[in-house]
Amino acid sequence: MNERRGEWAIIVHGGAKEIEPEKEAPNRAGCRAAAQAGRDVLARGGGAVEAVEAAIRVLEADPTFNAAFGADLNADGAVQLDAALMDGSDRAVGGVCGTTGIRHPISVCRLMLPEDPTLLSGDGARRFAAEKGAELCEPEELISPEQAAGAAAKDNNTVGCVALDAAGNIAAGTSTGGLPGACPGRVGDSPLPGCGLYAENAVGGVSLSGEGESIARMMVAARVMRNLEHLHPDPAIEAALAEMDKVGGDAGVIAIDAQGQVGWAHRGSHFAVAMMRDGMNEPEVWLKREERTNG
Repeated sequence: MNERRGEWAIIVHGGAKEIEPEKEAPNRAGCRAAAQAGRDVLARGGGAVEAVEAAIRVLEADPTFNAAFGADLNADGAVQLDAALMDGSDRAVGGVCGTTGIRHPISVCRLMLPEDPTLLSGDGARRFAAEKGAELCEPEELISPEQAAGAAAKDNNTVGCVALDAAGNIAAGTSTGGLPGACPGRVGDSPLPGCGLYAENAVGGVSLSGEGESIARMMVAARVMRNLEHLHPDPAIEAALAEMDKVGGDAGVIAIDAQGQVGWAHRGSHFAVAMMRDGMNEPEVWLKREERTNG
């Protein structure tokens, strides 16, 4: 029985990765700002899809993270973007992959939700974005000064968000620049429903970051969703991560279930996460699980 009382919740992640000490403050600040952006939507009665889009747009504009502006460069020295958004109320999915010159891929994904295609690639995704009036730019405008100067790659730093609105609707989203030095055209788990994300009102929502090929092989989002049918999000995630031992690889996962219970877990050194729920004045922010345990 769903005993949720019309309360909203949101959780965002800035990627499963190693966070150097000098990057801790920017990661905390970016995740906090993203959670607050989503919170502003939910607190005024907005929907989960809008909240996820608002939160991820903040992360896409922040070069601290590997999504849109300042994202990792592929083998051709270009920013190549993947993203997806899923509406748990009707299982609508919008995804883009291998595209360039789009400032906010997550917003293009939202524009795709009422359309028949669930995934558009490369030039087709950019053409769709142009037709719908999305924010375009020259591809090189997405390369930050730090990236242009050869700053260290961010690696495995997909961003994501899951939100539950007061009406009980759940949405999940992801956005990423992929792997540093990746072969042009490489697509990981992020835009694939059941791999990098999933949302279904009756069950919950999930978003991932980590080693995309391993996540895709194990369809980790689908495994978490299956577990959410009978487990709290924390053990649901832990059980799915344990199954990754069959193929190896690290990952971080955030989830909200249909009752509004929030959970997250990761393998690897760090996972930047921020969470807010109805009644909280400011987000809780963590960079690794030990902070949550000890906090």
